[in-house]
Amino acid sequence: MKKYLENNVLEEARKRISIVFDNFSKYYISFSGGKDSSVMLHLVMDEAIKRNKKVGVLFIDLEAQYKTTIDHIKEMIEEYKEHIELYWICLPIILRNAVSVYEPRWYCWEDGKEWVRSLPKQAINSNDFFSFFKFGMEFEEFVPEFGKWYSNGEKTACFVGIRTDESLNRYRTIASNKKKCFKEYKWTTKIWESNVYNIYPIYDFRTRDIWIYNQKHKKKYNKLYDLMHQAGLTIHQQRICQPYGDDQRKGLWLYQVIEPETWSKVVARVNGANSGAEFVQYSGSISGQIKINKPEGHTWQTFSDLLLNSMPKKMKEHYEAKIITFLNWWANKGGYYGGIPDESDKKLEAERKVPSWRRICKMLLRNDYWAKGLSMTQTKTGFFYQQYLKRKKTQVKEYLKLRMYRSGYDYKKYMNFIKE
Repeated sequence: MKKYLENNVLEEARKRISIVFDNFSKYYISFSGGKDSSVMLHLVMDEAIKRNKKVGVLFIDLEAQYKTTIDHIKEMIEEYKEHIELYWICLPIILRNAVSVYEPRWYCWEDGKEWVRSLPKQAINSNDFFSFFKFGMEFEEFVPEFGKWYSNGEKTACFVGIRTDESLNRYRTIASNKKKCFKEYKWTTKIWESNVYNIYPIYDFRTRDIWIYNQKHKKKYNKLYDLMHQAGLTIHQQRICQPYGDDQRKGLWLYQVIEPETWSKVVARVNGANSGAEFVQYSGSISGQIKINKPEGHTWQTFSDLLLNSMPKKMKEHYEAKIITFLNWWANKGGYYGGIPDESDKKLEAERKVPSWRRICKMLLRNDYWAKGLSMTQTKTGFFYQQYLKRKKTQVKEYLKLRMYRSGYDYKKYMNFIKE
């Protein structure tokens, strides 16, 4: 339940930032160049300048980004250069490519590739700079590891510019009763077993609050949003991130309109970018909200088999594993022991309340890599999981044995797979 305060969201954000500066010895900002993180950076730096403090700024450069965004980041760094400690990361982090089944993942700043942009002069590009870094780390793996490295054991605050009205997951990040907080403050989250806390000072801002702040206080903002507005996007549709992701591909076509010179390099960088941009502009596309029909003479199950057999071996095996998990869950939990139906009520399928092979087909046609259409979520990578095992080796080992015993899996074979 929401609780309304007498102060407005700006006053509360400043109050939260002041509390953090009073209680932490180190601070850094997770900065993307987007509208939210830009406002957060302005607010944090206002407090840092007032107290004559230095603040770390972490920018993970994903290579295939708008030139306008990079220009904005440079002007922000220049404005606050006397009070920031910059970490401009240009390392080969693995990212999702949702516009191709032949190259489902790609590495930004990978050696031997023709990059979308030249390497910035401030960039950290050596794989050996951080002791924890390994080629092909996930973005979600790098961020907490950087926090622990930066903190060096001291109590450290990481300012993150998320807002709860953007998604249910972001709301849960704030509202969760399972997380560890700093003192009683729900707008903080402790990260793993480190001494680092994520701080969400603008979590209760709405999109309009962001733009009211920029206009009222005449602050610098990313001019890419002006160009997106001119292209016909509402303030709620505008996003800044790497272009090839499952959700981000819907805005891939914007590169052609906003920065044609960047677009030509984005197309050449990964497989499928050009066709992906073409498809996502139409309602019958692979972008997600699609109406599908099976070929004549096929059931949804045989159509699924046809789609799987048309894929490269690794992608076929990846999707087959997702489908097996889906079928097993509905057999064990849903009572579909004789197999799932070819199709079910469309409304119940859309609400993900019933299984069907039509749902599986839709997932395959969307190139839904993590099978979110089958109610699954992104899985932890081998690296991420091994780090967790190191921390909880005994407890996790026994827990896995128990879970796998109950599920009929061979624990030894699973652990051998993890080692490989």
